[in-house]
Amino acid sequence: MEPSITFHRLDHAYRLREIGRVRKWLQLVIEAHDLEVGEIALIFCSDEALLDLNRSALNHDYYTDIITFDHCVGDVVSGDLYISVDRVKDNAASLGQTLRQEMLRVCVHGILHLCGQGDKSPEEAAAMRKKEDQWLNVFHVERT
Repeated sequence: MEPSITFHRLDHAYRLREIGRVRKWLQLVIEAHDLEVGEIALIFCSDEALLDLNRSALNHDYYTDIITFDHCVGDVVSGDLYISVDRVKDNAASLGQTLRQEMLRVCVHGILHLCGQGDKSPEEAAAMRKKEDQWLNVFHVERT
């Protein structure tokens, strides 16, 4: 399997800028966990599309910013990250962040899940947030 991180649009016109740079950054996150990059798809969609997926695949009836489907095998990180652009945009506004900054946070959040980081307990959620912040700093400092 050829390693790849790909970006797709389901039902939303959003385009992530500098996808080559983002791809290298997400690969760095995976490799820093001593894992290998497999096949990872980031799929940008609307609130309604993600709500439908949340209902049908997880039996959850609420909006969310990301759903991560883990297809990892051994040390090879693979999965599908469905991201609601609408939810990320609303979250960015309520947090006083740019859409880009919040989108990068959500992307790395999904990758961290695939690397084994949970966020169910308050302790796990705090650790997740700290890792997100650390990796966002790397993205803004590094010019890969």
